[in-house]
Amino acid sequence: MEEIKITSEMENENQPVSAPEYTGTHRAGFVNIVGNPNVGKSTLMNDLVGERISIITSKAQTTRHRITGIVNTPEYQIVFSDTPGVLKPKYKLQESMLEFSEGALTDADILLYVTDVVEDPEKNKEFLDRVAKESVPVLLVINKVDLLKGNEELDALVDAWKKRLPNAEVFPVSATMNFNVDNLKARIIELLPPSPPFFGKDALTDKPMRFFVTEIIREKLLLNYDKEIPYSAEVLVEKFEEKENSIHIMAVIYVERDTQKGIIIGKGGEKIKKIGISARHDIEKFFDKKVYLELFVKVEKDWRNRENKLRQFGYIE
Repeated sequence: MEEIKITSEMENENQPVSAPEYTGTHRAGFVNIVGNPNVGKSTLMNDLVGERISIITSKAQTTRHRITGIVNTPEYQIVFSDTPGVLKPKYKLQESMLEFSEGALTDADILLYVTDVVEDPEKNKEFLDRVAKESVPVLLVINKVDLLKGNEELDALVDAWKKRLPNAEVFPVSATMNFNVDNLKARIIELLPPSPPFFGKDALTDKPMRFFVTEIIREKLLLNYDKEIPYSAEVLVEKFEEKENSIHIMAVIYVERDTQKGIIIGKGGEKIKKIGISARHDIEKFFDKKVYLELFVKVEKDWRNRENKLRQFGYIE
């Protein structure tokens, strides 16, 4: 808890040219956050970035995309990636989500594997085996330590995880209470490789603004509907008209069945109105502008298993 015989110019033209080695003092790197569903990856990401980039609910599988949050100072740039929770896919959408998580293992400078105090270290063993073989620094983050009764429980947990990921550095944290997150971030900064920045120094994310509108609306669906409804829903922004002091947004909520459409709209449109008011409030806070939000609900049968729809929604490139 403490803490790499050119004989002519022509031959030379055909040779690959290596990029010059960076000799500056600036540091930058990709820090990818992976782990199973519902262990607090998104809360931790927002804590580390200092901005609300990922949506957070108590429900599993909240994150569907790979979301980037960027931290900049004159000395360094950290590019954090929050990824969907690792799971055995049951339909094509979840296959795409798993690809986002597995892709995070291939392009990281630093890997954050997030678990919590109740998770079985052997859960999703195949993915964890890949993490154990990583050559980049792995920081094992044990989240939700505020739920433990004392140091003995923590010590036993740390010992169990050290056996599972012997090359990882262990960081017990509580993302919701911001416990030990500063020490984790300090270690990340120490591990950053020398590099020029990958993005502009004023960048907060690589995602377009429309993306965050869809995420905010989807968050409200997760918070206000039960069972399969929010997991069967996707949001697409069809209009994003920005003026100096206001934004006009038209968004469509897609569901898979007519019954789901009726449930989302509610009697007399009461429930969709509630979603719209709540989402508009957060979108106004995000953009610091007056927002006019129009919501519509459409049925796209079995969209989670249709490649063309997954491509339209940004899950397949």
